[in-house]
Amino acid sequence: SSVHPSIHSLLRRSLRRINHSRMKFSVAILSFSMAGACSAFHQKSAFIPRSPSSSASSPSALSALLEEIPASSSMSREQTKVPVFDDICETTGVTLTRFMNEVAMLNPEIRELTTLFGAIDTACKAITNLVKRSQLPSSETLGYQGEINVQGEDQKKLDVITNDLLKRALRFTGRLGVLASEEEDVPVDLIGNAKSDSNEVLIEEGERYVAVFDPLDGSSNVDAGIPTGTIIGIYEHDENCAIDPTCVGDECSEQEAQCLANTLQPGTNLVAAAYCLYSSSTFLALTLGNGVYIFTLDESLGEFVLSKPNVKIPQDCNIYSFNEASLEKWDAPLQKVVKGWREGTGKSGERFSSRYIGSMVGDVHRTLLYGGVFGYPSDTKNVNGKLRLLYEGAPMSFIMEQ
Repeated sequence: SSVHPSIHSLLRRSLRRINHSRMKFSVAILSFSMAGACSAFHQKSAFIPRSPSSSASSPSALSALLEEIPASSSMSREQTKVPVFDDICETTGVTLTRFMNEVAMLNPEIRELTTLFGAIDTACKAITNLVKRSQLPSSETLGYQGEINVQGEDQKKLDVITNDLLKRALRFTGRLGVLASEEEDVPVDLIGNAKSDSNEVLIEEGERYVAVFDPLDGSSNVDAGIPTGTIIGIYEHDENCAIDPTCVGDECSEQEAQCLANTLQPGTNLVAAAYCLYSSSTFLALTLGNGVYIFTLDESLGEFVLSKPNVKIPQDCNIYSFNEASLEKWDAPLQKVVKGWREGTGKSGERFSSRYIGSMVGDVHRTLLYGGVFGYPSDTKNVNGKLRLLYEGAPMSFIMEQ
């Protein structure tokens, strides 16, 4: 359905506000210590519903839109189980496809996630090949697109190509109601193409999920060979979203607004999150709400293979990951904490080491495996921080929480 001008304007303003409603003190990913090292699979709940009391209130930037939209009820699922693999092929191991198929057999109510992660699997393989070839003289991904995205950043050709690739991969699953991308300031055009000027947004009534994503985080580092990544968050689609075929004018716009606002949910409503890291290997980390599982791309097989099941962050670690070039621009309490880590005058009495890549997915991946703390604090230049709550902060925090 064509988007009425009023709804187009409303959603544009709302998503622009949430994109800039970044975490005030953006120590977005605090690595919570969790006991125990990586272990084999155990049968347990694949989803642990979070109580309403733990949910943070919606950002004030959304209030103008959300006041008119009924708040979605807290997600509640029957407890489900993750698979136990007693028989594993020595050649292929446990592939992502097998993992998700087993999850679907144990939990028929989330079978649609198998299709979604199949699309994410394919998109990440395609993007890693684009990244690898991006510096060849013959590559069509070299250079800048000549446009500015909604975040005020120069778009590289690779940003545009990967954005289009990922949204097409997810669109054709037939399992999504709405998409939202960091590279676009309105919910993703599901029926147009990269060369069209179409402002149409397709609302797939009755479909179950909503996806938000950053197609290529850290793309400015590609030229230097520094790791980059894709970040994806998946929410449940509001089952009450319905467009009356007999509606006209502003009446339709209001109904469309309620459906498209599904992309503006708080992070506590996430049902799944994932990131792909393009580095020495290509990694795919995912959570379905109970533990984190990391898969590594075996290029000889063309499959993501489970390499780190049920990842736990080490309890003890003395690594911090901040951009210390901005230290003098941070507020005084934060400066004191970081200087204490650096000089060994903090509560632990240990001196911390600094490890900072400057690519969020790479820094978070290292923190997930080695422990420590990652943050991108606000400063005098970026008073609200720079991490986008919707596309980066919420999905990555969900992964670290699990």
